[in-house]
Amino acid sequence: MYLKNVELVNFRNYKHIKVSFNKGINIIYGKNAQGKTNLLESIYLLGLTNSHRNILDNSLINNGNLFLKVKGNLKKDKISNDLEVYIDERKKVLKFDNSIINKVSDYISNMNIIIFTPDDLELIKGSPQVRRKFLNVELSQLYSNYYVVLNEYEKLLKIRNEYLKNVYKNHKIDDNYFDILTSYLVDKAIIIYKMRQKFVDKFNLFCQDIYKDITNYDNFRIVYKKSIDVDINDSNVKNIMLLKFREKKDLEIKLSSTIYGPHRDDLEFYLNDINLKFYGSQGQQRLAVLTLKLSEIEIFKKYKESVPILLLDDIFSEIDKDKRDNLLKYINKDIQTIITTTDVDTIDDKFIKKAKLFQIDSGKIKKIKEVI
Repeated sequence: MYLKNVELVNFRNYKHIKVSFNKGINIIYGKNAQGKTNLLESIYLLGLTNSHRNILDNSLINNGNLFLKVKGNLKKDKISNDLEVYIDERKKVLKFDNSIINKVSDYISNMNIIIFTPDDLELIKGSPQVRRKFLNVELSQLYSNYYVVLNEYEKLLKIRNEYLKNVYKNHKIDDNYFDILTSYLVDKAIIIYKMRQKFVDKFNLFCQDIYKDITNYDNFRIVYKKSIDVDINDSNVKNIMLLKFREKKDLEIKLSSTIYGPHRDDLEFYLNDINLKFYGSQGQQRLAVLTLKLSEIEIFKKYKESVPILLLDDIFSEIDKDKRDNLLKYINKDIQTIITTTDVDTIDDKFIKKAKLFQIDSGKIKKIKEVI
């Protein structure tokens, strides 16, 4: 899978550009605040319908304009498809081969993207919400039914929380209705728990070897932390969860909130027995996140039989030369990689020779070198 080209209209600092990429390595360089990250963001939007930053859609529209459009041509095996995302103040329109796609779940599984940016340190340092978003985005790319189940869960969660607020306010509850609502919520929660656990288990098949290969340190692992202490593979798991909910019923009414469920899950990252969030250096944290992203590539290859597009935003300046060289071993002609950097001198000459080079200045891009 690779993105042949992308066309931007009124996106961020771009009024209108079209860029054609090499199916292997692409390097985009230039000074800060010229639009390098914006270009990667547009590709992410094209594949996943949202920015990788935590912002509103309409803030992506170029100042003074009423809409934006991002279009691209995706090549997969011998098949070529056109993707398009249109956003204005009122709506977002997704198109696949010029046909409108109404369900996001039917769209996002077409173009698989893995992105690594300096902000991804928040995956370890930030709140559990950041890590849950990561799980949701990546699982939605792997399995379209995950996105569907997650949406159903979130709708039920909203209804249940609103009902808890009404119960607390009015001191009146319909136990039968509340039990049915909780039962439906638990059904969806169990599916999400199982899919998340399998996903983390897949990570752990790859991440230890990758982390060691880059850093020479052993025993890196990821731990999935559910908000409820149950064995999701127990045949009686639903009844166990319902019992735990009943035990906390009065507390939930007092808090007007659902205290158990996937909306309270978390991930933890360990090197040996050290929790990297609290005791890891920034370098260890950065390499842990990078390992996470590289492990994703292997997961997509093995379980989806697809090679994702890799976006690397200005990461080489933050990594020493030995670790940088070890990282580059995972980037080859089999995976389309689009890299941004302020300084091409931080990248090995042998790697640059394999790449298509672009220079960017004030939202204008010019090709410097084709692949030799």
